[in-house]
Amino acid sequence: MAEAASEFDVAIIGAGPAGIQSGIHAVRRGMKVVLLGHPERSALVRGHIENYACVQGVVEGEQLLKVGLEQVRRFGVVVVAQDAVAITPLDSRFKVVTEEKRELKVKALILATGSARRKLGVPGEKEFEGKGVSYCADCDAGFYRKKKVVVVGNGSAAAAGASHLTHFASEVTLVADKPAFSKETLKELAAAKVKLLQGSKVKDIKGEGIVKSVTLSDGSNLAADGVFIELGAKGVLELTVELGIALDDNGNVAVDRKMATSVPGVFAAGDVTGPPLQMAKAVGEGCVAGISAAEYVKHLGNVQTDEQNK
Repeated sequence: MAEAASEFDVAIIGAGPAGIQSGIHAVRRGMKVVLLGHPERSALVRGHIENYACVQGVVEGEQLLKVGLEQVRRFGVVVVAQDAVAITPLDSRFKVVTEEKRELKVKALILATGSARRKLGVPGEKEFEGKGVSYCADCDAGFYRKKKVVVVGNGSAAAAGASHLTHFASEVTLVADKPAFSKETLKELAAAKVKLLQGSKVKDIKGEGIVKSVTLSDGSNLAADGVFIELGAKGVLELTVELGIALDDNGNVAVDRKMATSVPGVFAAGDVTGPPLQMAKAVGEGCVAGISAAEYVKHLGNVQTDEQNK
């Protein structure tokens, strides 16, 4: 049996940098805030951060996440390490049900679920994640200066990632089993001196502690210091379907400058709103979303008070 519903002003779904920053700003504006999610599943956990302002050197993403969670708890955010599995509109509020059947009633929602990277599904991929296997060329290119890298993918994300990596790596090979590149993109890849292997697949990723090579579908081995899997990102949008939240042309949650979605009282921040998939963007959007959600709740309270006084 589900326990009695808990009441909150703002529920944040997602315990990564966007969710944490949202919580900090919402609670500091007097809101009662709950943060839902499994922090260990955040893409930040296996990240190595060196391109974030005011952070010196390379900082482990897991450590940054730990500090952020300590911050929100200190400010008074209730952190619940459970995923939301259902959201139902209730007049001017929402009912959120967690994976352990806990029910929450909230006045505003912030979606900070991140995006699930599409996996290649080959041996070595999981083992070497964060140790040579990456899902974000923009994020990690700087760690592969003067090294050999392999990019895997068939579409624009892979092509853009490969081109970007040529500014850092000594050699970039793009492996595309079912390429869908335009003529213009092919010209750009050639101009950037990306080696394109069409019709090939990566079957295995090998190494000793870190990535050393990949095995291709023809049985050949390709030396590599890093493997960038750029198959596109799949947004975690299942919770938005019943709410009728509008998406943009690329399947990301559409938001305005206040990070408001098409549904009143629902805001979004971070990777779920689309690229660039960077911590700096997630934190900035989280700041705006937290402030906007707090303003929405305060306005909602004023409207209800006015109606009661009529």
